[in-house]
Amino acid sequence: MPTPLYILFLSFGIIDAIDIFLVAVMLYQLYKMVKGTAAVNIFIGLASIYIFWIIVRAFEFDMLGSILGKFINVGVIAIMVVFQQEIRKFLLYIGSNDFLKNNNWRNVFSFAKRVSSSTALDLDVEAVINACFNMSESKTGALIVIARKSDLKFYVNTGEVVDSALTDKMLENIFYKNSPMHDGAVIIKDNRIVAARCVLPVTEKENFPSNFGMRHRAAVGITETTDALAITVSEQTGAVSLTEKGEINSNLNRDKLRYLIEKTSNTN
Repeated sequence: MPTPLYILFLSFGIIDAIDIFLVAVMLYQLYKMVKGTAAVNIFIGLASIYIFWIIVRAFEFDMLGSILGKFINVGVIAIMVVFQQEIRKFLLYIGSNDFLKNNNWRNVFSFAKRVSSSTALDLDVEAVINACFNMSESKTGALIVIARKSDLKFYVNTGEVVDSALTDKMLENIFYKNSPMHDGAVIIKDNRIVAARCVLPVTEKENFPSNFGMRHRAAVGITETTDALAITVSEQTGAVSLTEKGEINSNLNRDKLRYLIEKTSNTN
């Protein structure tokens, strides 16, 4: 016979409190990992279903609980399929020295002290625009990724750490054809060039336009899986494009590029 709901509350002890705390910490860390990506909505949906299932069991709704239980039983397989990229990043992160070196465990205890910060994009827009159109004139290919809420640390680690002030000349020097770091993407965060020569995921869209090359595929790929912006300069035509949420805005002039970046900053 199932335990009555009031007895469950009466038997709550220190072990139960620790158990709930550890689960909360785990869920919070998982949420931080997927925040700003397309997977965050799936994460919230799965968490909501699981919480609803717990409530259903507590109130002894046998039929509904049985149906949801079947769904939960196969949920592990679904999670492995849906979150395969996030799971891989999580394992790589835990296996690196960064987890302990950065004292991330301390962040758990400061959670209550955190408040929402301004979402305005910290970026020297004119420096980026000047670099893009200078490279456009010389038909120098470029791929610039601007981090927003997602810190893109996984992709930063695939390239060469730069940690330089953001200037148009610095961007042009990195993408200069004879530069050893011109291949791959530059990642900008908090108005600094944090890394160059970074490897990005490419989109798997079957109907991807044939007139776009690998830089555009990578721009779509990174913006499909994160909330970043990506700016590309075509090596063939010199055309400047901005990609957000997997959608390419191509053949931009200075004013249009500035408008799109500032619009994104205000709605981030």
